[in-house]
Amino acid sequence: MSSDDMLDQVQHYRSIVATYEQLRQEINKLLMKYGGGTENMPAEDLQRYRKLAHERDEIASEMRWLEQQLLDDDNEV
Repeated sequence: MSSDDMLDQVQHYRSIVATYEQLRQEINKLLMKYGGGTENMPAEDLQRYRKLAHERDEIASEMRWLEQQLLDDDNEV
């Protein structure tokens, strides 16, 4: 992989990490609004929580994949 490609991947990774952190903060705010859990959440907020959690999980998977790619590429150099 060229250094430009590596730089692009690192920048993409940083962007994904920022998105992950934003989602995590939104989820935490929503949880704290209802005492730290989903038990007392109204249906609308529970639906939003589930959507955010799904997005966060998808981003986390992409982060892990990119981390592995970056580590594999680093070991090849």
